[in-house]
Amino acid sequence: MIQKGKQTIQLVKGVFTPSEASDVMVSLINEKINFHKLQRLQRWEKDNSFNSEQLDRHINELESEKENLIEIIANMEVLGKNLKINGTLEITPAD
Repeated sequence: MIQKGKQTIQLVKGVFTPSEASDVMVSLINEKINFHKLQRLQRWEKDNSFNSEQLDRHINELESEKENLIEIIANMEVLGKNLKINGTLEITPAD
């Protein structure tokens, strides 16, 4: 059945040790970074004059978010706390 409205997918949900949280969340961010790097390379191969500023900016933003995440996880580890993570993907049709 085709659904037209907003759809959600529960990607990550649960309580994680700092080590587990790092493995899961850093891996997700790294995968997204690699996706954009591959896109940038593929576009550059098709057109060597391709302006990669937008992709570069997005990659840099993700790298920054990864560093923030690593700091949060390190702080929780120092406090001896686990992390409750709820990551939901929201998918809606683009017009």
